[in-house]
Amino acid sequence: MKDNPVPPAEARTGASGIVIAVLIAVATLNSLSINMIVPALTSMAAGLATDFASVQLTLSSYLFATAIAQLVHGPLSDRFGRRPVLLAGMLLYILASLVCLLATSVWMLILGRILQGIGAAAGFALGRAIVRDLYEREKAASMLGYITMGFSLAPMVAPLIGGLISDHLGWRLIFLFLTVVGCILLFLTWAALPETRRPVPEGEKRVGFFASFAVLAKVPAFWAYALTTGFMTGVFFAFLGGTPYVATTLFGMSGTEYGLYFVFVPIGFLIGNFFTARLVMRIGSGRLMRIGNLISLAASISSLLLLGSGWQHPLALFAPIYLIGLANGLSSNNSIAGAVSVRPHLAGAASGIAGSFQIGFGAVATVIIGYLLTLTDSPMLVPILMTVLALSAVATGQWAKFART
Repeated sequence: MKDNPVPPAEARTGASGIVIAVLIAVATLNSLSINMIVPALTSMAAGLATDFASVQLTLSSYLFATAIAQLVHGPLSDRFGRRPVLLAGMLLYILASLVCLLATSVWMLILGRILQGIGAAAGFALGRAIVRDLYEREKAASMLGYITMGFSLAPMVAPLIGGLISDHLGWRLIFLFLTVVGCILLFLTWAALPETRRPVPEGEKRVGFFASFAVLAKVPAFWAYALTTGFMTGVFFAFLGGTPYVATTLFGMSGTEYGLYFVFVPIGFLIGNFFTARLVMRIGSGRLMRIGNLISLAASISSLLLLGSGWQHPLALFAPIYLIGLANGLSSNNSIAGAVSVRPHLAGAASGIAGSFQIGFGAVATVIIGYLLTLTDSPMLVPILMTVLALSAVATGQWAKFART
């Protein structure tokens, strides 16, 4: 396949409002698909005559499918272009949503969710690669901040939409809704999104699927940025995986009380992304990333000290996590912008690997904290794991400052 004929300078002039809107929408699809079904899990278990533990696999299988699929979508888009891979991902998502809609068993539903995750991962991974195609590193971090602000609203509204549909129309209609959304995004992607893949540098050849991993593996700075992304996401998922048990079992909170405390977490993330969008051109993406890492570490240690002092109150857990939401908004987009910038013509592969680290580390963090809480029910375990992961993010962030690119 021929390289993108658009000259590099023209390709970096930016994008129209409709292109940015489509990128926000395709990136939002992943978060929408995760959060919309959460209020309907009990209804799904009853409707498919299975237990709650089995239907919960529709969440974990989706996450792992998304993490693994990004490793494939990224290099394929470097080889064949962003548009065809993204269009194929949207088409697969639509077909998978229909499988979920028509599922007659929990295993058929899980299969549909795995295929959904593979399809939605194309938008999640390639949206960032396309931004890097269109903008240079600092501006790319700024645009990623604005885009993330857009799709960070999904976790706030998706559970409400899913709950309303499930309560009044039945859980299957959630997947009909997602099918319609997928069809709209497929059309918008086809109609409005141009091919943005950059040509390879003069004198080089476009590398194959596995060769792209080999090239990135030799760049220390790439691993520093990718690991920072993973560790920072792990901090948040350690909280997400551990606090429902701690809050309800140890602090005696109701589900409504937990929800009221948690509702402010995305706001911190939204503010952090706003600061990234507004300040990165002035301060620099690397510095903002390291500031975010340090805030995350300080917040995790604060929670550890508050609980260690004997203050057994929900705010000992939740107040620091508001800062961690802010820290992730400062760090994550800047670390991803760094990862996809070390070799711009391999932005797809870099975005796929970094995104896989992001989702994969988060999934592993939930497994670790779940296992630790089976050994002892101390609420201290949550901030201890968060502190270890935040400290690791600080270390890899410093490594990125000096690593060879």
